[in-house]
Amino acid sequence: MNRGDELADFLRSRRARISPDQAGLAADGRARRVPGLRRDEVARLAGMSTEYYTRLEQGRAGNPSPEIVEALVRVLQLDLAEREHLTDLLARPTPARRAPTAPQRVRPGLHLMLQTLEHVPAFILGRRTDVLAANRLARAVLTDFDALPVPQRNLARYYLLDPEARERVGDWPRIAAETVAMLRLEAGRHPDDRRLADLVGELTLRSPEFTTWWNDHRVLRRTHGAKHYRHPVVGDLHFAYESFQPPGDPDQTLCVYNAEPGSPTATALRLLSSWTAPAHSGQ
Repeated sequence: MNRGDELADFLRSRRARISPDQAGLAADGRARRVPGLRRDEVARLAGMSTEYYTRLEQGRAGNPSPEIVEALVRVLQLDLAEREHLTDLLARPTPARRAPTAPQRVRPGLHLMLQTLEHVPAFILGRRTDVLAANRLARAVLTDFDALPVPQRNLARYYLLDPEARERVGDWPRIAAETVAMLRLEAGRHPDDRRLADLVGELTLRSPEFTTWWNDHRVLRRTHGAKHYRHPVVGDLHFAYESFQPPGDPDQTLCVYNAEPGSPTATALRLLSSWTAPAHSGQ
């Protein structure tokens, strides 16, 4: 990924969505040839010269000060994930920021936690939305990631390329688009990740919707929200999910799908747990 091109596209996409009214600008009578704010309007609102902002948008402004970054966050009305992405794109490449190549491992304590959370689906995501571990209910509600070859154990691949996902995942377009936004955020953090580039290339070729969502330059760090699945055995399942980064490994995320006690989903999960329980034969 070319960091300069990504920065230019991201800044253009963010200023294109801000109307002059939203930015607090009065109409100046000039015909508008671009959607949203012009470069000179962003520069004026951010307190910098148009020449400097142009160099910044073209990736030629060096390392801007924290004050410049804060001004852009304010003018372009960036949320926390977008601010993080902007900071990543503006950062100078260093060896410490290069994408690690060693396989990710889930430490034993986290594996034990997944088994302890036996009454709800839970799984651990790594870089590129790789599914590093999943408990029995997560494999039953989504798909059996353990049965897939290791390179295919990936949440984005499941949502975007598995035909079953379109039927099983409620509000599939929203969930799939949000997952693409998660990949966009990671691409800004690890622009030299070859495996991520390969995944993006595969999704570009095989998913009809991926390119449109990728070119939106939307970024997202998932923290909590609602999920709906349609299971072929137990029917509709509604979850309130929470995501956590385990201490000591910022590149892993623990995802837990909670069900309201006494709800139809909680009852369905008990049935699903019994249905998927391993058989124990007596001696």
